[in-house]
Amino acid sequence: MIEVEPGISVLCHCHWQEKRSTALTLILVHGLEGSSESQYMLGIARNGLAAGMNVVRMNQRNCGGMDHCAPTLYNSSRSADVAAVARNLIDTDHIPAFVLIGFSMGGNLVLKLAGEWGREGFPEFRGVAAVCPAINLAAGADALHEPANRIYEYYFLAQLFRRFRRKVRLFPNEFDASRLRGVKTLREFDDRITAYYCGFTGADDYYARAAAANVIDQIARPTLIIHSANDPFIRLLSETRKKILANPNIIFVETEDGGHCSFIGDRHVDLKKDDSNHGDSNPSKSKYDGRWAEREVVEFAKQFQ
Repeated sequence: MIEVEPGISVLCHCHWQEKRSTALTLILVHGLEGSSESQYMLGIARNGLAAGMNVVRMNQRNCGGMDHCAPTLYNSSRSADVAAVARNLIDTDHIPAFVLIGFSMGGNLVLKLAGEWGREGFPEFRGVAAVCPAINLAAGADALHEPANRIYEYYFLAQLFRRFRRKVRLFPNEFDASRLRGVKTLREFDDRITAYYCGFTGADDYYARAAAANVIDQIARPTLIIHSANDPFIRLLSETRKKILANPNIIFVETEDGGHCSFIGDRHVDLKKDDSNHGDSNPSKSKYDGRWAEREVVEFAKQFQ
């Protein structure tokens, strides 16, 4: 449990190497309505641990079964929560270096924090990687409402409605379930719920202030951004793309295929000697499970070991 504000903590699952104080640490941040148990979080944890790195799977506020902990909501502006986790790991666990890794909404958060830090971030901060980052929030929210993407919007809304009603039950004096009445789009949810309870004047204000696109040009540490050209609802505006391509610290990889955080390739199995079977060759689990993005972000981080 790591306190990110007075009285407000988030749950982090920490996987340590035997000598944690000498190993690089990966701090992972999930996407909207994900958690530390999301498949990509577990995949990077496996890959990072196998590469000799510490791995911290961070839950955003409310996530990972933490709804009861505080009457606050998580949102795309809370990069300070990620910074608080990093500071705690430096002070408490004495990690010598860390890399931030985020997916989708989490990608926006880690890029936003890297841009806000600029050249003034923690000296232990080595780099940042983001997969399908939602850095143009308004464009992404509107893309979700396109007819071809309504199934995604329905899914997110169902999850968000369920979570908000749970918050109402836990904190009836802080939240009002009637504000959900008439909400049919993600933009409407962010206007009536997220913005209202998180200090924004409305969805437009929230999207404008929380977007990593505002500070992407200020990132001063090595950065990897993986984006799919056929992502159904993550949109990169032309001015944002120009900022990314103009920043020499950013490696921008855009694939033709991949959808939203679904960069799946062919897995393979290596044949290795198994001493327990007297040297017979037996198939063992491959180091590569076909999840390309989860491999690439760890490969990117290896340069800082």
